[in-house]
Amino acid sequence: MAEIDFMSVVHKSTQRDYLARVNDPEFPKEKAAELAKKFDFDYWDGDRRICYGGYRYIEGRWEKVARAMVEHYQLPENARILDIGCGKGFLLYDFLKVLPNAEIYGIDSSSYALENSKEEIRSQLTLGNATSLPWPDNHFDFVYSINTLHCLHAHELDKALREMQRVGKQYKYLCVESWRNQSEKANLLYWQVTCEAFNTPEAWQWWFEQTDYSGDHSYIYFE
Repeated sequence: MAEIDFMSVVHKSTQRDYLARVNDPEFPKEKAAELAKKFDFDYWDGDRRICYGGYRYIEGRWEKVARAMVEHYQLPENARILDIGCGKGFLLYDFLKVLPNAEIYGIDSSSYALENSKEEIRSQLTLGNATSLPWPDNHFDFVYSINTLHCLHAHELDKALREMQRVGKQYKYLCVESWRNQSEKANLLYWQVTCEAFNTPEAWQWWFEQTDYSGDHSYIYFE
């Protein structure tokens, strides 16, 4: 298990006004969170003060992440890849630019996201939950989950980490939100709308050990 940063290139491209978000008069944090946690239109394509404010495919944005993963793990041309919390499938779609012969699969709990996913790969995406993956043991060459598992409560997080470990062969990677100091903790509380697992890196490490998760990981910090 190693800490590997694939995500800063995407995360740090966004400018954030933490105080404006938490104090917004029309969408105060509790209202924004209530809407966001439905993972429906408001979360993906509604007002930016709720969440993404229009989550659209941008050419090249995710391809650099896919390429970095393929190169780091030396994935074969016909790799079988699973995205847990795939959303609209943008990263999976860009994996095919790097590995055209890969078998890609995604799972997400948002029916809205899947209905509005990349049409070219929609048939490879499944409606479901990270706590119960509908695939056999050791089925995938590479399993990853980005900005998803921190949305789970403790009893769900335990199951999800064990499931991720179960279906993957050797290579696994996850990215979750975290905090290292009180400033980052406050910013995370101000900015997030779906996070339930507010863990420090040390606490995440505890979770990995408890669930026998053996893959790699990285953290999103709100500096």
